[in-house]
Amino acid sequence: MSLSADILRSYRAPRRVLGRHLSAGQREDRALMYLMLACFLIFIAQWPAMTRTAEATDVPIDAWRGGALVAVLFVLPLISYGLALVIWLFLRPFGPISAFGARLALFWAMLAVSPLMLMQSALTSVFGSGSPVPQLFGLGVLAAFLIILAAGLRAALEAGRAAT
Repeated sequence: MSLSADILRSYRAPRRVLGRHLSAGQREDRALMYLMLACFLIFIAQWPAMTRTAEATDVPIDAWRGGALVAVLFVLPLISYGLALVIWLFLRPFGPISAFGARLALFWAMLAVSPLMLMQSALTSVFGSGSPVPQLFGLGVLAAFLIILAAGLRAALEAGRAAT
């Protein structure tokens, strides 16, 4: 199945999508690819807001993009791995979950909502950052992230129980 089709399917049946990814075996390269692709799309999603901020300040757009590049493509992956570790440690008492399953669930949730973040960025560039439209859409993005993450973690717990 293609990546874009899996992302769209994640909005309807996230547990099934992640369960299928987990059944393909522990592939750390695939999980890292999901994370880096999500980080790249998140970086691109920040461009309209950075452009508006650069126009409002004396700081050039290249400085804003350089800072965002370092933050999103170098720091965010490290934070994501740390958060996945915390999630795994938190869920261990609830059942047999692999650290890979927790990582994949988090990274997939980030990738699945990155198109929504691009849409939120477009709404921000049209309506402005102070408008309630992009802010309400942002709450929807957060809700989608949490739902996909929870479903993915549930699939990882189920996969761990099936393996034991």
